[in-house]
Amino acid sequence: MSGTDTYISPTRSAARAPANTLVAAVILGLFVISAVLTAARKDITQGFDEVAHVSYVAHIQHTGEAWPAFSSLRMLNPLTFQFTAEANYLNHPPIFYGLLAVLGPDLEGRPQALLAHRLIDVAIVAVGFAALLWLGLSARFSREELYAYAVPLACIPVLVPLAGAVNNDDLAFLGGGIATLGAWQLVATNRGAWLALALTGVVLAAWAKLTGLVLAGAMVSAVIAYLLWRQRLNWSWTIAAVLAFALAAAPYIVYMMQYGSPAPDTSAEMALIENGARAVGWADLPRKSFPAYVVHFIVAFVVDWLPTLGDRSAFHYFMLAIPVAALAGALAGFVLALRRLWRRQETALEVVVIAGALALAVTFALHVRYSYGHHLATGWLMETYPRYYLPLAAIVPLAGLSLLADVKTPRWRAALLAFLIAGPAIFRVFGAPLG
Repeated sequence: MSGTDTYISPTRSAARAPANTLVAAVILGLFVISAVLTAARKDITQGFDEVAHVSYVAHIQHTGEAWPAFSSLRMLNPLTFQFTAEANYLNHPPIFYGLLAVLGPDLEGRPQALLAHRLIDVAIVAVGFAALLWLGLSARFSREELYAYAVPLACIPVLVPLAGAVNNDDLAFLGGGIATLGAWQLVATNRGAWLALALTGVVLAAWAKLTGLVLAGAMVSAVIAYLLWRQRLNWSWTIAAVLAFALAAAPYIVYMMQYGSPAPDTSAEMALIENGARAVGWADLPRKSFPAYVVHFIVAFVVDWLPTLGDRSAFHYFMLAIPVAALAGALAGFVLALRRLWRRQETALEVVVIAGALALAVTFALHVRYSYGHHLATGWLMETYPRYYLPLAAIVPLAGLSLLADVKTPRWRAALLAFLIAGPAIFRVFGAPLG
């Protein structure tokens, strides 16, 4: 056989393709409408560092610089969109911002131009979401399984508001979605065109931000390693893969030469962290040990999955059991995928779940270590941003389906399906107070 079988529903009751396509189209349409409404009404100062990202775009428009020095970046006044003397703290490659600078209208002195740039971001995220839905359609999921895959993606708490804001995480999500689709189809079909798509996704995610490179790059690398292990990879493809990874890493190689780090701590960023730590009283507190910091990081990660400006009640903290249970189910699905791989019973589902989970684990470990350095230096305790992991958002629901594949009892299978579908929706609606 030239390729690993794609996933086939154990119930053998997969819905007809047109019916599932309609479901996916409706979900995508509702997502886009929600993101557009968010783009039209969101306060630029609320969340996702949007002022800083917009300022980066405006700087490129103003100066025409293709590769500006971080020290030259300045912040816009969020009311007038005029440049101020305040330094911009971002340390990302300029490719995403240069793209918006070309596609969107001039921002300096024109707050009304913001909506056009936000709509570009909506389009970017919509394409990434469509790629993930395409994966679901190509996988021959049953109707219920398609819901269990797509609804959790649509209900990611920060995805709609992030799509309606100017942020490089949007391009990282697009790249990750394309890479995930390409990886799935590459395993299922063994066709070079899908490798090209996966590598394109890696480049896009990497050019957005360093975590995009680590996430998408590690996942696709693991898939390539699997294909080499199973002797299914055309060796000539490895040349294309090496060139693509070099292209993806190029911005960070430049930063290593310029600043000595692929993710340099700019003076403005460190000043922001130090001032914030002093403002909330963390700067003078004893620093946490690394094990204690890891525990804090994990707890904060779960709590911040649905960020809120309001105070959570006991009910809202109780609702956090839903994402915790979903992650536990995903972990069980990952273990079951490993077992099927060991028994040579793997399909595209198992390979992508294992590759994606390994990439998430590597990125999480690097994220914790990097953040701990900031904590030791300043006392800062707020670097647990779940949105960084959105490029591989599909891995959790796919791992849930991996768990579902081993549940044969109809009653338990129905219960698990109900949780996978309804749990994310319930948490999205009731998981945090308004505000």
